[in-house]
Amino acid sequence: MSSLQDPYNTFAGFSPEELGFLQHATPDLTENQKKYFYMVYSNKRKNSQDILLFTLLGFVGFAGIQRFVLGQIGMGILYFFTGGLCVIGTIVDLINNKSITLEYNKNMAYESYQMAKMSS
Repeated sequence: MSSLQDPYNTFAGFSPEELGFLQHATPDLTENQKKYFYMVYSNKRKNSQDILLFTLLGFVGFAGIQRFVLGQIGMGILYFFTGGLCVIGTIVDLINNKSITLEYNKNMAYESYQMAKMSS
């Protein structure tokens, strides 16, 4: 697959770290498996800008939405009932939104990879 046809280049908000991780993680997939991986992963991944916006909502009374969106239900409930851990947790998430999103996307890439391997 040439770089002009690389499906990973079409993602919005795609960080270089995420691109490098995906290209390193999927070279052993066949073309059909890569297409399946791309389809599944593109539906599961989150954009760091969206997580940033959800985190900012924590300052207006909806603390923890970013954690719910990332599938961290327990942390979302904790943030919601403690006001984002007295706003300190919300500030930390605001600073670390890209790394939190990258960690989530890596987990989703692993799940998508497993599904693609089984789809052959």
